[in-house]
Amino acid sequence: MSAQTITAAIYRGDKSFTVETVPAQAPGPSEVAVRTAFCGICGTDMHVYHGNMDARVGFERVIGHEMSGVIEALGDGVEGIAPGQKVVVRPLDHCGECPACAAGHQHICHKLKFLGLDTNGAMQEIWVVPAHTIHALPDDMRLDHAALIEPVAVACHDVRMSGLQAGEDVVVIGGGPIGVLVAMVARAAGGKVLLSEVNPNRLAIAEKLGFETINPAQADLQAEVNARTGSKGADVVFEVSGSQPGVDAMTAVAATRARIVMVAIHAAKPQIDMFQFFWRELKLIGARVYEPEDYDKAIEIVASGGVDAETFITDVAPLSDIQAAFESLDRSPTAMKSLIKVGDL
Repeated sequence: MSAQTITAAIYRGDKSFTVETVPAQAPGPSEVAVRTAFCGICGTDMHVYHGNMDARVGFERVIGHEMSGVIEALGDGVEGIAPGQKVVVRPLDHCGECPACAAGHQHICHKLKFLGLDTNGAMQEIWVVPAHTIHALPDDMRLDHAALIEPVAVACHDVRMSGLQAGEDVVVIGGGPIGVLVAMVARAAGGKVLLSEVNPNRLAIAEKLGFETINPAQADLQAEVNARTGSKGADVVFEVSGSQPGVDAMTAVAATRARIVMVAIHAAKPQIDMFQFFWRELKLIGARVYEPEDYDKAIEIVASGGVDAETFITDVAPLSDIQAAFESLDRSPTAMKSLIKVGDL
């Protein structure tokens, strides 16, 4: 790749970004340069924006990881992909030596680097990443839709970890972006899904997507689940709210031997009704990020229309307007997924 400059958005702390011209990086051995098309703003990016991760990311970081793009250039030793190919990046770089890696669980490596947080990310025109993070896309996939693959892969991992079987009763607690995607993937797997959310704007989006919903601030969630299941309860529960009421609800609505998947990150240790785990032989399952097979499944789901991308993507802004995009998302009661259009592809 010849010497050139690119445009990048750099987090500078205090809820601020600067859009600057910087030198483009050439890919080294076993690396790939990707020309970024779109990059989504996720909840973690908003934590960065609010200064909650300053100790980790510093004030010279290009963030972003929910991306799509095309191969720009290949480093030495990279095979199986070619310039011009549509791709997404699975933004995890593992050490290969720790006990988790040795056991085959590289996605929860003890020294895991999350690209776009621990390294520079996709809010720049050309992003250089390890070749092992690349997943090729179908030639006809829209690149704005492809920017959803990373969060859909999160949902695919959550649902796979749950062991969900077709026909099982499912409750998703929390109707934010990941909660709605979990509901979509669970529905695609044959689950009978009820989505619980207190925000009426998010409920409206979920209902537009065809989900049965309930606002637990206005109705008794446990009573509703019992009415729907003949007092059995939900076979699978996803806790995606990150709230104490959500944790209270996850055990209250669970059937005997239900599987509860902890998806949300809780800022403070929640109180959990451990007696219910004993009494009804419940299972609590942690689910963090994704593995390669989850990315492959997410690509399949997005390509087949299993995710209503047009409804889920609520706004798109150019990279030059990244500051305004974060400010708007921060105060928006209706946004589900905001995309940054990084490059013209």
